[in-house]
Amino acid sequence: MNFVDVILKKKAGEALSPEEIRAFARGAADGSVPDYQLSALLMAICFQGMNAQETACLTMEMMHSGGVVDLSAIDGVCVDKHSTGGVGDTTTLVLVPLAAACGAKVAKLSGRGLGHTGGTLDKLESIPGCSVEKTQEEFVEQVQRIGCAVIGQTQDLCPADKALYALRDVTGTVGCVPLIASSIVSKKLASGAGAIILDVKTGSGALMHTLEESIELARAMVDIGTQAGKPILALVTGMDQPLGTHVGNALEVKEAIDILSGRAGGDLLAVSLELGSRMLVASGIAKDVADGKARMRGALESGAGLERLREMIEAQGGDGRVCEDVDYLPHAAYRIDVPAPRGGYVAKMDTTEIGYCAQDLGAGRKKKTDVIDPAVGLVMRVRLGDAVAAGQPLATLYLNKRELANEAIARMQRAITVSPERPALPPLIYAAVSPEETIRYV
Repeated sequence: MNFVDVILKKKAGEALSPEEIRAFARGAADGSVPDYQLSALLMAICFQGMNAQETACLTMEMMHSGGVVDLSAIDGVCVDKHSTGGVGDTTTLVLVPLAAACGAKVAKLSGRGLGHTGGTLDKLESIPGCSVEKTQEEFVEQVQRIGCAVIGQTQDLCPADKALYALRDVTGTVGCVPLIASSIVSKKLASGAGAIILDVKTGSGALMHTLEESIELARAMVDIGTQAGKPILALVTGMDQPLGTHVGNALEVKEAIDILSGRAGGDLLAVSLELGSRMLVASGIAKDVADGKARMRGALESGAGLERLREMIEAQGGDGRVCEDVDYLPHAAYRIDVPAPRGGYVAKMDTTEIGYCAQDLGAGRKKKTDVIDPAVGLVMRVRLGDAVAAGQPLATLYLNKRELANEAIARMQRAITVSPERPALPPLIYAAVSPEETIRYV
């Protein structure tokens, strides 16, 4: 097959055949199709899209491009959660240990930072000694023993997606429904999870900026999962401001620990409880969402969730003392406040720009070979609707290169709009998408 013909066919807006999609996935997996041709087809797909049959076919081809994890040795229903990515979105490090402390088995494969969004693997690796690489046997054993594990894709698991995922990050092809849906669901299917809960972001910091686009993505993923015979549900949640207050790898680990220790809460905890409660329902532990939330809150208040996070960190080679003292996490050399240029109310945030600001400080990658600085990032000091005075800190930058401060301050001041009028606050949960229906809450 001449791969240039495949590129030209999609460039012209035609549907690709199963054989052509198979060549795309296998060429990405084994390296037989060079990066520049893969990138060209990714861009053509971004412009021309894929129909439901193409997207489902790509998902299954990526799933079968490598091995499939067998979780049958684990007692109970293994449940997995995946977010489409956001800024300050540290839900995994909050809800996974809480759900495991409630008796769920959470076998989770996570990714690295993509575009302006953070990656759970990068966050975990900011913990001294913590590894996200395990064999399938080690992965299964850990989940069976302590109830949870969060690792990266093994070399033989969805290798096609692993190659395409890295290319999308550096070729401007992240925000495309068929590519997002097939990437996420292929990994979830290959990871062997018995039930899947999806967190689809919407708003200025999401891959999909409008509610309709986000619901379209949620529906596409739920439909694919249903076709594959998996129990699956998606929530559409807000990303018009960073979900948590901390943005950056070690900083986000600190916030997760603060929440599990009872020192912090807010939107990050609220969304974690919404998602985690549905994980408990899907795994058969809770009878309904209200029961799931009550169980999650019980694990939070008793300290069982924090203890389970410590066990997971130590099982993956990390220093569990971070759960008792966050000073064991990496520290940035400089902390510099971003002053409000005027008084008023925080009316709007360009959350994508805030994510890119953290990336420019070293918290994310611009190209595949970039090395992340685990200590840097920023901490938000305001939320939407807050009243601020001129000069009051909007955020605090955490830097190891002081020369980056001025541009970062200016960028954050542009990203956060201060207006005379108090804005209406956006909702946190917009919709729930199941195989049977789409329920809109706004």
